Amino acid sequence: MSTTTLAVLVPLLPFLGALAGLLLGRRAPAYVRPLAVLPTLTSAALAAAVAVRQGGEGALTGATRLAPTGNDALPVELALHLDGFAVLVAVLVAAVASCVQIYSTGYLRDDPRYPSYAALVSLFTAAMLLVVYSDDLIVLLVGWEVMGICSYFLVGHYWETAAARSASLKAFLVTKLGDVPFVIGILALASEAGTFRISTIVTRLTSPLSGFELEHPTVIALLLLAGVAGKSAQFPLHTWLPDAMAGPTPVSALIHAATMVAAGVYLVARLLPVFTSSAAALAVLAAMAAVTMVGSALAALAQDDIKRVLAYSTVGQLGYMTGALAVADRGAAVFHLISHGVFKALLFLAAGVLIHAAGTNSLAAMSRTGGLARRAPDAYWTMTVGLLALAAVPPFAGFFSKEAVLAAAEHAALDPAGGAAHAVPPAVGWTVLLAGLLAAALTAAYAARLWLLAFHGRGFADPGENTAPGENTGPARTKQPVVMNAVLWALAGPTIAVGLLYGALPDWFDGRSLAPTLTTSVLGTGLAAAGIVVMYAAWRHSTATAAARAPLGAVAAHPEAEPAVSEAEAIATHRAAYGDIAAADDPADPGRLLLGPLHRHAARGFHLDALYAAVAVRPVLAAARLVRFLDREVVDTYVRGAAGTARLLGAAVRRVQTGNVQTYLGLLLAGSLVLAVAAALVAAGA
Repeated sequence: MSTTTLAVLVPLLPFLGALAGLLLGRRAPAYVRPLAVLPTLTSAALAAAVAVRQGGEGALTGATRLAPTGNDALPVELALHLDGFAVLVAVLVAAVASCVQIYSTGYLRDDPRYPSYAALVSLFTAAMLLVVYSDDLIVLLVGWEVMGICSYFLVGHYWETAAARSASLKAFLVTKLGDVPFVIGILALASEAGTFRISTIVTRLTSPLSGFELEHPTVIALLLLAGVAGKSAQFPLHTWLPDAMAGPTPVSALIHAATMVAAGVYLVARLLPVFTSSAAALAVLAAMAAVTMVGSALAALAQDDIKRVLAYSTVGQLGYMTGALAVADRGAAVFHLISHGVFKALLFLAAGVLIHAAGTNSLAAMSRTGGLARRAPDAYWTMTVGLLALAAVPPFAGFFSKEAVLAAAEHAALDPAGGAAHAVPPAVGWTVLLAGLLAAALTAAYAARLWLLAFHGRGFADPGENTAPGENTGPARTKQPVVMNAVLWALAGPTIAVGLLYGALPDWFDGRSLAPTLTTSVLGTGLAAAGIVVMYAAWRHSTATAAARAPLGAVAAHPEAEPAVSEAEAIATHRAAYGDIAAADDPADPGRLLLGPLHRHAARGFHLDALYAAVAVRPVLAAARLVRFLDREVVDTYVRGAAGTARLLGAAVRRVQTGNVQTYLGLLLAGSLVLAVAAALVAAGA
């Protein structure tokens, strides 16, 4: 079987699994789990086989025409492009999706909506794989939009909770806001390039013999960037991602690690020559990355929901990827994408185990109850590995991939030309480098805060003492399903080892070195160590100060319930127990101590949602109310007037139709008399 045929099967198998799951889910429930797991596992194996066959050598392509567009030069084609970037990202997507499907068999084992959930996860996976392999912008757009609708349904899986309903709608609307200019950008790019084929566009822009240049590169790049900002949750369209944590934890792992948010970064990497054609576009990309990295790290320091901490972490790590793209190093960007995909999947799935073990998603409650490391040892050790990778501590994967980004930024700042066809402005390099170093310290700090609060809380309240009704300070809970813990350990290995591939990956990518440099390694690791030390000192101080305060109890959950039930209850009751979903009023929180007056603003994402409500939502609602008033009080008045006139005329005519023959004869005689008099008057006047 040819390599291209195998590549076609990679997205096709999860799609067929999703279709079969939707059709047979209720009729044959025994087949639901095999239909969820086996096609995705097979797809992962085939993706690995495609990667081995491709071997990081020249790109393989294949295409067949799908539909004419009225312009023979612009057909829509089912085209595949298999290069080192595509085959390795496909392995990541299929592998993480397989882990999510296997984990979900335990996490949602008794969920009545599991069949539709599993089918949507498979469809989500197929759509992302289509984006990864596609060489046609229109076909890529199909996968792009299918992911959007899948995220809407999956984030809203716990639709009984208000948080899930609003989060799914917000995710859909915000990403669609970016997709409108994105589609316009695709059409503009294809119109100027004369093709929808990505590889053809890239070849024409990079070949010195073609002489081809885009007429409006800045406009096209910024239009595309709007869609990327929405899909990859970059400032200012990132606000949907933290709220999307209202969905099941496996969905969060899938969205954050391998699908949806990775799609925007991957697209920019594929179309990087379009962005490097415009210095202004690179500057905008760098500014967006810098604000995203630093702002999301500050917000993560103030979050109480463990999944929201990880969500803001994803936003920041995606900022590193877009920063690497801003300095025109797509190898570093995709390296960090792969590394981040592994350890972020581990972190989210471990968080699901912790939520089940603690009965709450609140870090404040976890800190006050204590004992989580003992009750969930697998999650403790694997999450520790994941957090070390997130904090970029050597030799874990995050260190090597993050250092590749910082080294690329350093190179762009000191040697902007760098042999590239388009020089990167030095200001772009410095912006990414300085923001990346600052974010490194903040990332290590919030990773340390999460670890300390979740696993090393002082347990100020003993079970049964000083607890309010409906609270739970750490009851004995059922052991997590073996399959969930097995997935955690399966992801822990790559989290340690993937970074060591930095020497081999250049042969699969563009050939640019991904090795850490001395300067950025020392600075980055030193700042990360400083962030950890400062956070530890703040934690010691804050816990000592708060020891005499009244304890915070965990949200009540059924000790014998399955993990998904625990999470749904935690989501539904978090606000009632702690107030705002972002932050609990916990004096033992070291983040509150370090951020000071900034904490209140950081906990609410620096009020960006409030700004959107004031600038966009309220004016639209006001305009809608005005239109409704005009429609009801003006337009409907004329309609009601016309109807009333017709009714009055009908009533007058109806009164005449009495059915009395004498009345009819009298009226006829009176009418005839009136006509005779009128005729006489007219004749006399004539």
